[in-house]
Amino acid sequence: MKLMRMTAAIVVMASVAQLAVGQGQQPNDRAQEQQRRDQLRAAVQDICPVSGGKLGSMGAPIKVQVGKETVFLCCKGCMKQKIDPQHWATIHANFAKAQRICPVMKKGLPKNPKWTVVEGQIVYICCPGCDKKIIADPKTYLRAIDQLFIAALDAKKQAR
Repeated sequence: MKLMRMTAAIVVMASVAQLAVGQGQQPNDRAQEQQRRDQLRAAVQDICPVSGGKLGSMGAPIKVQVGKETVFLCCKGCMKQKIDPQHWATIHANFAKAQRICPVMKKGLPKNPKWTVVEGQIVYICCPGCDKKIIADPKTYLRAIDQLFIAALDAKKQAR
């Protein structure tokens, strides 16, 4: 139930953010867009990389940097613990499954897709050449990935 409310809130915020993006952004708009993107990414990530617990089950997820990647933990207690490799692999699988297509070529991701990190977000690509295009125009491609994430969360919600 909590996930459904969070997903509905994300969809509403995404719609509002899209309107703001089209009209030129002010600093507050950028902060709101980042907050929306964080909520969306936490929903797709789904689990804590340390405990494997469901994000949101222990309060608001905590945003942290792991290397170049931004991820979310379930609680402050996990900040002092090591990442479980199995949970880390699950998180990456969650992102790849939700993204499902290369944002540049708009074709399905291969079985073992390449990836790059853009503004803290892992982005899966079909081939090494696509990373240069994403790095040259990150906003466009990150917004496209947001739309893929929203669609994946909606499909997951409808499957229940």
